[in-house]
Amino acid sequence: MSHTVEKIGGTSVSRLRELRDTLFVGAREGAEMYNRIFVVSAFGGITDLLLEHKKSGEPGVYALFANDDSNHGWHNQLSGVAEAMKAAHSDILEDAADIQQADGFVDERVHGARNCLVDLQRLCSYGHFRLAEHMSQTRELLSGLGEAHSAFVTTLLLQRAGVNARFIDLSGWRDEGDVTLDERINRSFEGVDPAAEMPIVTGYAQCTEGLMGEFDRGYSEVTFSRLAALTGAREAIIHKEFHLSSCDPKLVGEAAVSKLGRTNYDVADQLSNMGMEAIHPKAAKTLRQADVPLRVTNAFDPDDPGTLIDDRPADEPAVEIVTGLDIVTLEVFEQDMVGVKGYDAAILEVLTRHGVRIVSKVSNANTITHYLDGSLKIMRRVEKDIARIYPAAEITVRTLAMVSVIGRNLRGLSVLSRGLDAISRADLSVIGANQGPRNVDVQFVLDRDCLEPAIRALHSELIEGGRRQELSRAA
Repeated sequence: MSHTVEKIGGTSVSRLRELRDTLFVGAREGAEMYNRIFVVSAFGGITDLLLEHKKSGEPGVYALFANDDSNHGWHNQLSGVAEAMKAAHSDILEDAADIQQADGFVDERVHGARNCLVDLQRLCSYGHFRLAEHMSQTRELLSGLGEAHSAFVTTLLLQRAGVNARFIDLSGWRDEGDVTLDERINRSFEGVDPAAEMPIVTGYAQCTEGLMGEFDRGYSEVTFSRLAALTGAREAIIHKEFHLSSCDPKLVGEAAVSKLGRTNYDVADQLSNMGMEAIHPKAAKTLRQADVPLRVTNAFDPDDPGTLIDDRPADEPAVEIVTGLDIVTLEVFEQDMVGVKGYDAAILEVLTRHGVRIVSKVSNANTITHYLDGSLKIMRRVEKDIARIYPAAEITVRTLAMVSVIGRNLRGLSVLSRGLDAISRADLSVIGANQGPRNVDVQFVLDRDCLEPAIRALHSELIEGGRRQELSRAA
């Protein structure tokens, strides 16, 4: 049997002691612990401090450095990151020598990053150099600090537990930078024997492709998938804090949800479109092309096989997941649109320029409506740009919600009509609904405050109702 490549997210990494006693070691002995390569993200909250808060947008070191006026803000923030890193590993490491070693690692990396940023500021004080031209590299430098720290600490913890763990740093720290991602991985794994040692790999990899430029904070899954493909992994595994289930158990209750068990990459793509990523779509593409199946497990339930994701179609039609997200709708109406080409292309160009993600869209003779994942602040800018292009158009921006019913094969299940009926019985109103010919998802658009009750209603009808029918037939 060949090895597996396994990824652990930041929230789970922050519970390393529990993972040591379950996922990494547990009841395993000797050779049973090996033939597993682990890719780790930064400890929970560290990347937010280094870049910017993912949800609130509160500036981190990168954002403060990019907009530096006082020359003090980013310095203080970077010192705060060092303190947060030390606090994180002090809660995990038990041996004083290990804590001291981890403290030294943080000091050395943070000191090096600080000197690099100071030198960059000094260089760009001359008119021939522009700071904006170096901000993508700055973002990557800072982000790599978090992954290098967590991988180093994980290695120390496991070595103390008797595991032959090996720290694999793909962050390019003080290394030549002119290498591709494949070259970075291949060089770092020269002489590594997964059958006899446990590689602990940084989720960030420095390479000429510039992972953050295309994937931003989804880069760790790209590293993970490419590593699995290059090393010929038997399976790629993502460990989360929960099972991949039919719905968020916080919304419908633990007893109501069902673990998927098995699904395919098509469903994974639909989940990603709804902001509920099982894996980044580009990472999924890498695994599919390399014929490496993906498994999503609960990191704290190591005896459960989790959910296998591959290209296998469903044995029979079934609804698998009900999920939703807040959206903003952009509706462009113009009577002169009928029969004229190019309207949609111009709108798409504006949305692309402002970095707005399209969830779905519908159109008729004189109206194009985009369902978008973006803030109202950005949408006001989009609205102004489109109004300049089409001054006679009526442009409407609204905050709404979308609920999506997803499955590998929804044929013959009457999901659209049953869904509309279930939402109506819950005293909710549907603004729009859409079902494509591939029968892998059905989308319902509602007022934003209807999101959670609509999810509950649809899950009860389409998933819990199906289970009730099966139990009734079995009885």
